[in-house]
Amino acid sequence: MNPPEHPIHYPLGDTLPAQGATLEVASGIRWIRMGMPFLFDHINLWLLRDRQPDTAGNMRDGWTVIDCCIDNTASRAQWEQVFANSLEGLPILRVIVTHMHPDHIGLAHWLCTRWQADLWISTTDYCAAKIGIHERDGFDGPASANFYALHGAQDEEFLDHVRGHGSFYRSLVPALPAHFHRLMDADRIEIGGRIWRCISGYGHAPEHISLYSADLSILVSGDMVLPRISTNVSVHALEPQADALRIFLASLQRYLELPPETLVLPAHGKPFTGLHARIGQLQELHRDRLREIIDASSAGRPLSAADVMPILFKRKLDTHQMSFAMGEALAHLHLLWYDGQLQRSLDTQGVHRFHQRRAPA
Repeated sequence: MNPPEHPIHYPLGDTLPAQGATLEVASGIRWIRMGMPFLFDHINLWLLRDRQPDTAGNMRDGWTVIDCCIDNTASRAQWEQVFANSLEGLPILRVIVTHMHPDHIGLAHWLCTRWQADLWISTTDYCAAKIGIHERDGFDGPASANFYALHGAQDEEFLDHVRGHGSFYRSLVPALPAHFHRLMDADRIEIGGRIWRCISGYGHAPEHISLYSADLSILVSGDMVLPRISTNVSVHALEPQADALRIFLASLQRYLELPPETLVLPAHGKPFTGLHARIGQLQELHRDRLREIIDASSAGRPLSAADVMPILFKRKLDTHQMSFAMGEALAHLHLLWYDGQLQRSLDTQGVHRFHQRRAPA
C-alpha cells in the first residue's frame, strides 16, 4: 500500500523516547512517544518550552503541549511520569490539539483541568468532538451500519460491530474543556518567543491544524503528513456525499510551499526530512489507487465501496479496520464520481454502485 521510503531521512535514526520520558528534537522541543492499545500502537506528542502571561498579566515559564493521547489509565500514568521527570518543575501553560480524533484530544480535558490551561483547537474540530461525545450513537451505531450496507457491506459481524460501537468515541474522549481558544488557517502563535503559523488541512479531520515555524524550519504535521503510512481519508455517514480525497490532496499541495529541508514532526512514526518527496509519494499512491479502480470498472461490473476494498487493501482486515477501509474506498469512488469518470446508481438491492459512463447506442 505504501511507496518506498528511500527519499525520507530520519535524523535521529532509530532513537526513540523512553516510555514516560522525553527526547529533545530541537532547542526547546521535546518528543513524547505514548503507547496505545491499537494497530497504531503509539502517538507522538510534543512539549514546547513556552512563556505566557497569567491572569494577572505576569509572565510565567512553562510548556505548551501539542496533542494529548486517548483517555485511559495507562495514558494518564505515562503523563504522570512526564510530569515528574521532564517538566523541570514548570507547569503546562497551554494545550494545542491538531484535530478531534481520540488519540489527539482524548486527555485534553484532564490536562487542561490539571494545569488550569486553555485548550487551543479549530472550532470545527471542537464541535465535531462534541458530537462524538454527546450524540447518542457518536460516530458509529445504527446510522453508520446502514450507511455501510448502502455501499455494499454484507458482513454481518462487521455490521453488528458498527451498530454496537456508537459509544466508542466517548469511551476514549469522555469530556472536553468547557471553553477553547479558536485556531484558524494562517494564525500566528508565539510559543517560547518563536512564531508558529497554523496550516489548516481537510479530508482526514474536519479542520486539522498543523503548525510551522520558519525560524526552526519545523512542521508539526499531526496526521496530515506521515512518513510510513498513508493518512486515512474517509467518507462517513454524517457527511455521506463528501469529496474527502479531493480536499485532502488539495491540502497536501500547501505543504509544498514549505522548504524541502523542513524537519517534520508527525503524529505517528519518527521525525523525518524529505517533506516534498513524501508528498509526491502520497500523491502518486492515490493516483495509483484511482487508476486501479478505473481499471476494475472497465470490466463492466458496477462497483460498490465494498467491492473496491480488496482492490485498495490487499491484506486481511479486522472488523475495526474495515470501517476505515470502507470510508477510504468511498472517498476514492467519490472523487471519480464528481469528476464524471464514474456514474452512481442504486441497484435493485438498494446498494449504491459506481460504473463507467455508457456510450450512447
